[in-house]
Amino acid sequence: MHRFKDLEIWKKSRLFCTEIYTVTSEFPDSEKFGLTNQLRRASVSIPSNIAEGSSRKSNKDFARFLQITLGSAYEVETQLLIASDLGFINNEKLQELSKSLESIIKMTSKFKFTLK
Repeated sequence: MHRFKDLEIWKKSRLFCTEIYTVTSEFPDSEKFGLTNQLRRASVSIPSNIAEGSSRKSNKDFARFLQITLGSAYEVETQLLIASDLGFINNEKLQELSKSLESIIKMTSKFKFTLK
């Protein structure tokens, strides 16, 4: 069992989630139950699945939760691109968030590989 609060991927993904909440707070009110909600839920799923997976007794189970984490990360990436297409975030913010997300994806993938 791993202590999720000690994992760098959990720390980074938690901070990333906070950034997503900040960015989406500036989205139009009409997106409250649309893209805003989707982005927030998917970003919360990233550190949440890391935490939940860390409680599992086997590395195989933890790796499964990390795979779910990666799915959520790619979901966020897609939603950020759509938000950019719609003009809700500018290209600079998109690049900043994409860079952070890419780092989380790489760290998660590498960590998942070490569990096998």
